[in-house]
Amino acid sequence: MLPIYNRQGIVVSETPLMHTGLQKVVDSHIERMGLVHFTDVKNIGNSELMRASVVIAELGGDEHKLARECDIYYSLISRFREVHWVFLVPRACFAKAVEWLMRPETTLLSTCESTETIANAIFLGSQKVERISHSLLAIKEDSNSDDENTPLLTASEKQVLRLLAKGWGINQIAQLLKKSNKTISAQKHSAMRRLALKSNAEMYGWINSFQGLKELNLLSMHRETQQWNNMAVN
Repeated sequence: MLPIYNRQGIVVSETPLMHTGLQKVVDSHIERMGLVHFTDVKNIGNSELMRASVVIAELGGDEHKLARECDIYYSLISRFREVHWVFLVPRACFAKAVEWLMRPETTLLSTCESTETIANAIFLGSQKVERISHSLLAIKEDSNSDDENTPLLTASEKQVLRLLAKGWGINQIAQLLKKSNKTISAQKHSAMRRLALKSNAEMYGWINSFQGLKELNLLSMHRETQQWNNMAVN
């Protein structure tokens, strides 16, 4: 666990999973730090920002929504310079986030970051943490070859990654889904290519990232586990 940290943090996201995940990050890594949760930056009052040491905000939406949010954030950053602003940036928002939000008080992280990376960014503050994470810079390098309108993963690839996340092996998945080991392995490697992941460690890191949890809908893991167990019995 990271050392004691006493001040308040603010989370801004329209995604319930983001709030739940960041609460777990703080509870497990940073002692004595409370979080206040908002779904829209417009709802944050001055009193909350005056008590906050860090704001963790997820960017997203269409270009008009992103421009509106960035305009609000930039105004708040200018007024509350003691706050460390950590932005979780999806692939499509990277260029705009750099253009509109880069200040000495801000840090840009990918939505694929591990919980440890996010915890360190919260704890270290804007003076010590990297301004833009390596994983976000890697997204930028690969962005020219990406089609933003194409689904990130196919349904079959998601199914395989969900089962891998639950501890199933290739042989077990093949038997469960009544497919060959070669097919399951191909779907796994196809998913890794789509995600630009080069190793199993990177794959499991992505699965456990906020983006992976959202993409694979792993909040429903308990319900799906019961479903797979019933299938296996049959």
